[in-house]
Amino acid sequence: MTSHRPLRADAARNRELLLAAAAEEFAERGLDASVADIARRAGVGKGTVFRHFPTKDDLLAAIVHDRITRLIEAAERLLEAADAGAALLEFLDLAARQQQEFDQSFLQRSERLTPEMTRLRERLFQVINALADRARDHKAIRPDVTGEDVILLMCVPNHVVGYVPNPPPDLWRRYLAIIFDGLRPEGAHPLPHPPPKTL
Repeated sequence: MTSHRPLRADAARNRELLLAAAAEEFAERGLDASVADIARRAGVGKGTVFRHFPTKDDLLAAIVHDRITRLIEAAERLLEAADAGAALLEFLDLAARQQQEFDQSFLQRSERLTPEMTRLRERLFQVINALADRARDHKAIRPDVTGEDVILLMCVPNHVVGYVPNPPPDLWRRYLAIIFDGLRPEGAHPLPHPPPKTL
């Protein structure tokens, strides 16, 4: 029985190495990153990659599962925070930092999602709506901002920075601050169009 434990530990370590290496490769090269480059970065053979993840799509799904799960856990924790406005800002900060590591904007395109990823996305959107509702109830954000608005704004800081050649690492924080100030009720003007109904 005990002889299998080191193998399980090695397998778990290799899986974490592969997920980290794959996230870095996808961040640098986009979805065209090769399995060979991912294996090289992780310091393992291609066979090890395929033992854990039969296809590149399986590897991508595992990365997304890990990232979304972390966001959900953070959002659920922040729902208990005393300051609802600060909790929403902390969540948006975490989402933007995670977006720096791995582009998740394709989550808005349902044709790329597996059933499990769809389930996770729905849960993530539920907790983001709850964070936004709580911030609105506490008058920390303007009354006409919805959870859908917040979801759509999550990717904006990094999207904007993508237009800057060789941007400084934390430039996205400038645009997150501008976005969050736009969510505040102070000095707000009526929005010119209703929010989307669903995402």
